[in-house]
Amino acid sequence: MSTMYAALLRGINVSGHRRVPMAELRTLLGGLGHEDVATHLQSGNAVFRSASDDENALRNELEQAIEAHFGFPVDCLVRSGAYLAAVADACPFPPAELDGKQLHVTYFDQAVDAARFAGLDAAAFRPEEFRLGDRSLYLYAPDGLGRSKLAVALGRPAVTRGLVTTSRNWNTVARLVEMTRD
Repeated sequence: MSTMYAALLRGINVSGHRRVPMAELRTLLGGLGHEDVATHLQSGNAVFRSASDDENALRNELEQAIEAHFGFPVDCLVRSGAYLAAVADACPFPPAELDGKQLHVTYFDQAVDAARFAGLDAAAFRPEEFRLGDRSLYLYAPDGLGRSKLAVALGRPAVTRGLVTTSRNWNTVARLVEMTRD
């Protein structure tokens, strides 16, 4: 039995830095023995099929292969298609009523306790809002991520210390769910 996964790479292909061409990433994933490899956009979204059921082992394997091939480390998260679908289904905001660029999901490498966000005065950022999910955070930013003051506050080291995080807008979340559907 094999499973469809998404690999979410963090901080690549931004302003010409840490370049990871998607064709090379597809070849790299195929070389690791994965099948049905595809990429979405240039921002580090790859899907693949694997016989492994260990997301952390897949993540470690991919991070090591990327560093060996490209010469720099890249944090990655690997999540099953079923997990991505569950995150999308659990969204506390109404995706169908919003522009995909107003809604974002930040994926974490581990479960995050609400106490981590206790020092954040969420009301001060209205109409922006966030909600915690399972190894994820949903962010509603009506003016987009680039103008979001709440996104800046959520990304501060006091909040993210010790975590690997990467965010995707709802359009990408929905596309990855579609691409990893078995």
